[in-house]
Amino acid sequence: MDKWKADDKPVKIDKWDGSAIKNALDDAAKKVMTDNFGFKEEHRLMDLRLLICTVAVGFSLFALVWDYIRPFPESRPILIICVLSYFMLMGVLTLYTTYMEQNIFLVAADKDKAGLEPDDKWELASTLKKYTHLYKLKMTFTNGKTGLCRSEEIERPVNNYFDEEGTLLFKLFEPEVRTLQGRIAAASKKE
Repeated sequence: MDKWKADDKPVKIDKWDGSAIKNALDDAAKKVMTDNFGFKEEHRLMDLRLLICTVAVGFSLFALVWDYIRPFPESRPILIICVLSYFMLMGVLTLYTTYMEQNIFLVAADKDKAGLEPDDKWELASTLKKYTHLYKLKMTFTNGKTGLCRSEEIERPVNNYFDEEGTLLFKLFEPEVRTLQGRIAAASKKE
């Protein structure tokens, strides 16, 4: 638990800021999964989002440079193509974040010690809806060998994990994540 503190300072947030609360709890859950269980974080899900954004910005930069080299009347067809491509990619990004990411903030691999079996995959997703105090954490385990998935979730009030000043009480949150992971791991071993 001493690893959690950065520069010996506990995580303190504005307790009225829903985004800050969700991000602090997400970071704490990520810390438990990567540091305490030793899972390796995979970045493929987030990297694809960055790739889509990079290509979209590339189209806009190309349009900017092309318009500088060949002023407007001559650059009109290229500008139209670039603008349409940008907006199409923003639509793809919206669909990707809605249907592929689905509030997932961590994809971690449980590497096989011998390196012979495929890696097991753990995903963490969370929601904290506007104007509510209920934080929902969903953990999904995918067996690398069989491909079977198992999910569990908890839904708790955020005031269980923060004190009056807005300091994250990691000692109260960590057991929740450990218990959730333990239930999934125990059920997966029975299969």
